[in-house]
Amino acid sequence: MSKNKLKAVDKNILIRAIKDSFKKLNPKIQIQNPVMFIVYIASILTSILYIAALFGIKDNSPHFILAIAVLLWFTVLFANFAEAIAEGRGKAQADALRSSKKDVMANKIPSADNMTKITKINSASLKKGDIVIVHAGEQIPADGEVIDGAASVDESAITGESAPVIRESGGDRSAVTGGTTVISDWLIISVTNDPGESFLDKMIAMVEGAERKKTPNEIALEILLVSLTMIFLVVTVTLYAYSEFASVQAKQLNTISVTSLLALLVCLAPTTIGALLSAIGIAGMSRLNQANVLAMSGRAIEAAGDVDILMLDKTGTITLGNRQASEFIPVDGVDIRELADAAQLSSLADETPEGRSVVVLAKEQFGIRGRNLSELNAKFVPFTAKTRMSGVDFLDNEVRKGAAEAVKEYVSSKGGEYSKECDEVVKEISKAGGTPLVVAKNGRILGIIHLKDIVKQGVKEKFSDLRKMGIKTIMITGDNPLTAAAIAAEAGVDDFLAEATPEGKLNLIRDYQSKGHLVAMTGDGTNDAPALAQADVAVAMNTGTQAAKEAGNMVDLDSSPTKLIDIVRIGKQLLMTRGALTTFSIANDVAKYFAILPPLFMGLYPQLSVLNIMRLQSAESAILSAVIYNAFIIVALIPLALKGIKYREVSAGNLLRRNIFIYGIGGIIAPFIAIK
Repeated sequence: MSKNKLKAVDKNILIRAIKDSFKKLNPKIQIQNPVMFIVYIASILTSILYIAALFGIKDNSPHFILAIAVLLWFTVLFANFAEAIAEGRGKAQADALRSSKKDVMANKIPSADNMTKITKINSASLKKGDIVIVHAGEQIPADGEVIDGAASVDESAITGESAPVIRESGGDRSAVTGGTTVISDWLIISVTNDPGESFLDKMIAMVEGAERKKTPNEIALEILLVSLTMIFLVVTVTLYAYSEFASVQAKQLNTISVTSLLALLVCLAPTTIGALLSAIGIAGMSRLNQANVLAMSGRAIEAAGDVDILMLDKTGTITLGNRQASEFIPVDGVDIRELADAAQLSSLADETPEGRSVVVLAKEQFGIRGRNLSELNAKFVPFTAKTRMSGVDFLDNEVRKGAAEAVKEYVSSKGGEYSKECDEVVKEISKAGGTPLVVAKNGRILGIIHLKDIVKQGVKEKFSDLRKMGIKTIMITGDNPLTAAAIAAEAGVDDFLAEATPEGKLNLIRDYQSKGHLVAMTGDGTNDAPALAQADVAVAMNTGTQAAKEAGNMVDLDSSPTKLIDIVRIGKQLLMTRGALTTFSIANDVAKYFAILPPLFMGLYPQLSVLNIMRLQSAESAILSAVIYNAFIIVALIPLALKGIKYREVSAGNLLRRNIFIYGIGGIIAPFIAIK
C-alpha cells in the first residue's frame, strides 16, 4: 500500500471515529462502561448547574461551572474517540472483506459421479451438503471440502498471499474458502456451511470491533475499577457533608461547591484506564488480524498471553520441512568426488527437495554441474515404495541410491559386498537423527549421503527468549526417539514428543493442564483436531482440514506454523499494555488526590497548606488544572493503547518492576507537573 493511500485510509478512519464519538453519547452505550458513565452523569449535572447559574441559582462562578462542564464532556468524548478509533481499524478491515465478498453463480451438481446435470444457482442460496463444480477462472462460491479433483487456487483475496496453493481431495489440503479463485484445472466441492456462516462472514464479524465481547480478565478489571469508583463516590459525598459541618463549626461560608466535588470525583476515579480499556482490547484483536490470524474470541487472545507451554510441530516450524543433503561420506577408499558425481547423476531427474539438495551440494562442494541425461542416453529409475531406491542407467552403468537395506540387497544381487565401514557410518547417521542414503555404482558401494533436517536459522534464539518468559517449548514429531532427541538438542527446545499420535498429543496436553498449565499448539490435519480442541490456544492452519479449523479457536490465514510464536507475543503485549496503563491510571489518581485536596480544604483548615507542595493559589485553579489534565491524558495515551507497549522477552518479575518504575512512578510524577 502506498503512503498516500495509507494516509487516506487513516483520514477516513479518523473522520469516522469523530462521528462515532458523538453517536456513543447514547446513554444505552455509555452505561456499558460504568466508570465513564459516572463521568457522563457528572457532565450532565454540571451542565444543569451552569444553566441554573444563569438564572441566579449559583453553586459557583458560572464561568468556572461552564469550564468544568465543557472539560467533562471532552473527557467523555475523548474516551468514546479512543474506543471508536480502535473499532475504526476493524471496521476498515471488515469493509475491505465485504468488498471481496460477492455473490456469484455456482454450478450445482447432484453428485460427484454426475457432472453432466448442472444447475445454475446463486451462491447465497447454497446450503450445507450441496455439491458444486468449479472450473479454472471461476470463483469458489462457498466454503467447502474438495471431494474430487486437484487445482491451483488463488487465495490472495483472503490471505493476501499472492502465490497460488494446491487444493485436492483427501489429505490435509482439501479445505477451500468461498471468495477464492480456481486458476487451473477443476474441483468438485461439498459445501460445509449454511448461508451467513462462511469463513468470510466469521472474519467480518470478528474484525468488527463493535461486536467484540469483553474477556474474563477485562470484566474482572472493570469490576475492580467500578469498585474504586464507588469508593471515591462515597468519599466525595462524605467530603461535601464534612465541608458543611466544618463550615458551621468555623462559622464561615466555605462549603465546597457541588461542581468542585463532581470534578474531584472524576479526577479521583480511574477514568484514564476506564476510557482506554475497551480500546486496548480492540487494538489487540486488530493487531492479530493484521498478522493474518482470525481469533474466534477475545478469550483466546488473552489465553495466548498467559500461555506457559508451547507445543510445536517439528516439520515446517522448527525445521525447514524437507531433509537436505549435508555431507558426502565415501567408504572403502572411494574418492569423495566420485561419490558426489554418482550421487548427482542419480538425482538429476529427481524433483523432490531431497533430490535437488543432492545436486546443489555436489555443485557447491566440487563444482560438479548437472549434465543432460538425454546426451548420456540415460534412463531415470524412479523411487518406489517396493524398491526403496531410485537411480539412473547410462552408458552401461547403473547408479542407485536409497535406504541402506534396499541398497544392500541390490549390491548382493550384483555380487558386490556391503562393507562393515558402510554399516557403521549408516548407524552413526541414524543415531545422530539423520537419514542415510547409500549410493552404489555397478554393484559397488561408493558411500553415503547424509540427509538431515535443517533447523531454521534463529529458532534456537527464539526458544531461548521464550524460556526467559517462563514458556516451556515442546517439539512434536512422528520421528523415532533417537532422531527426535538429536533435533530437539540442536533446536534448543525444552522437551519433545516422538512418534506422536493423536492420542499421545491429547494425553500430553491434558497432563499439563491438570498441573495448572495453559497450553498452546498448532495443527492442520484431521488427526490434530482432538488435541486442538483440548488446547487452551489452538491455531489451525487455513490450508488444513475443516475439522482442524472447527476444533481450533484461531485460524492462521498464512498457514505459517511459526505464527504461534507471534500469537503468544501479541497476547502478552495485550496483557502488558493493559497492566501498564492500569498502573499508570491508579498512580495518577493517587497523585491527583494529594494535589487537589490540600488547596480544596485550606480555607477550612489552614494547616493543610503544608501539604500544598505545588503552592496552588486556589481550589478552583487546582481542580480546573486537574480536570484539563484528566481529559487530555486520555488523548495522549491513545497511540500507546492502539500500538501496545514495546514487547520485551523478560521474566514476569522483571516486567513488573519495569512497569512499576516507568508507569507507576511516572504516573505519580506526571499529574504534579501537568497540574502545576
